[in-house]
Amino acid sequence: MLDHLDYTPPKPKVIAGAKEDWELVIGMEIHAQVSSQAKLFSGASTQFGAEPNSNVSFVDAAMPGMLPVINEYCVEQAVRTGLGLKAAINLFSAFDRKNYFYPDLPQGYQISQLYHPIVGEGEVIVDMEPGVARRVRIERIHLEQDAGKSIHDMDPAMSFVDLNRTGVALMEIVSRPDIRGPEEAAAYVLKLRQILRYLGTCDGNMQNGNLRADVNVSVCRPGQYEKYQQTQDFSHLGTRCEIKNMNSTRFIQQAIDYEARRQIAILEDGGKVDQETRLYDAAKGETRSMRSKEEAHDYRYFPDPDLLPLEIEQAWVDEIGRSLPELPDEKKARFVKAFGLSEYDAGVLTAETENADYFEKVVAAGEDGKLSANWVINELFGRLKKDDCEITESPVSPDQLGGIVALIKKGDISGKIAKDLFEIVYTEGGDPAEIVEARGMKQVTDMGAIEAAVDAVIAANPEQVEKAQANPKLAGWFVGQVMKASKGKANPQAVDELVKKKLGL
Repeated sequence: MLDHLDYTPPKPKVIAGAKEDWELVIGMEIHAQVSSQAKLFSGASTQFGAEPNSNVSFVDAAMPGMLPVINEYCVEQAVRTGLGLKAAINLFSAFDRKNYFYPDLPQGYQISQLYHPIVGEGEVIVDMEPGVARRVRIERIHLEQDAGKSIHDMDPAMSFVDLNRTGVALMEIVSRPDIRGPEEAAAYVLKLRQILRYLGTCDGNMQNGNLRADVNVSVCRPGQYEKYQQTQDFSHLGTRCEIKNMNSTRFIQQAIDYEARRQIAILEDGGKVDQETRLYDAAKGETRSMRSKEEAHDYRYFPDPDLLPLEIEQAWVDEIGRSLPELPDEKKARFVKAFGLSEYDAGVLTAETENADYFEKVVAAGEDGKLSANWVINELFGRLKKDDCEITESPVSPDQLGGIVALIKKGDISGKIAKDLFEIVYTEGGDPAEIVEARGMKQVTDMGAIEAAVDAVIAANPEQVEKAQANPKLAGWFVGQVMKASKGKANPQAVDELVKKKLGL
């Protein structure tokens, strides 16, 4: 279905201002909070914004003798995500303990999956521009529990710990180093977020921290990336630094750009880039060192003794697969084919599931795909943006907007009248057809009445007639005068045809 797209890799990002040519190589680890009402290993609530430490079970708090119990629904959500990313589902997976100390990690370790993740290799198709896309490979997806939250700005002398997030299920989605620039990195995050929201496996709320990115950045000389592709030897890609906990695509782009320039400056001065974990300071627009980069052995991973290996059946995976919704790429292709939309318009309408659902309901009521798309994108979205509203808050229902589209299609109202009608429906509500009848807004289609109006305008403007006959482009002036005289109710096409006929054009 997507074979029409051009997957030719774009020219890699070359850093301006450097003494030599350098290319960017980026890999990402996306932490997506699983949409589930309970945590990964306990029945505690995952509600956001609850009072600090109110959603904490004995398991989350690591009380002595408390044992984790796997949440089957979280496993199902991970499988659903893997299927949505066309990834391999591993029928055998296992949990490991990742050992490290942090004040908001009560157990002193995090339960994760290192050696046997639940999801294997998949892909994300990233739209760069209409008809052009990039394929970013997914290396793996594993389930793990989130840590708590340390709060340092409530008291000048103390820090506080909120364990509400502790134990919340996360999917860590690890990409290959296939991303070649800041813009592509942002597009990848947005596309992955879109897919997760369509699947219903993560709400994608970056502001609440439900979708966070760790960005691995390195630079290499031209030609080295091609060598990596041939050999899969990461040494060709240069030393990478990881920028932790990014929750804004704008900041992701800024951080990548700064970090690339920082590394290039070090290398061009004859230095060596140290592998480390860094944080992005948005206020200063720079990354700063957080800690030296740990390797897997530093965490002393070992199989979690409290959890048996996770074995699932193919029949269960197949059942989940059959319940998958239509995903954004397929929906976009269908909109283009079924409704004759442009790639751009179809992309706008499928950007969010709510947008796509609203549009299809408008089409069902208005019975015209292109006209419906025009009204949803230009009139409705424009007005909602002006009022800072989401489509779920729209005062105009799909049936109402579809009713306006139907009236235009039938010729009952003109485009100008339709805009006035939209404003009435938006601010006052009501049935569009009833409003048109009650307020006398119906378009004049009586050819006799329209001809009389055209004759009157022509008779009153002899000088303008001579000018229009000398320059046919000026005939539009007469059309405008007739439409003004009829208060926009005359059929514009009929007026245009009569004006040209009367003027002999």
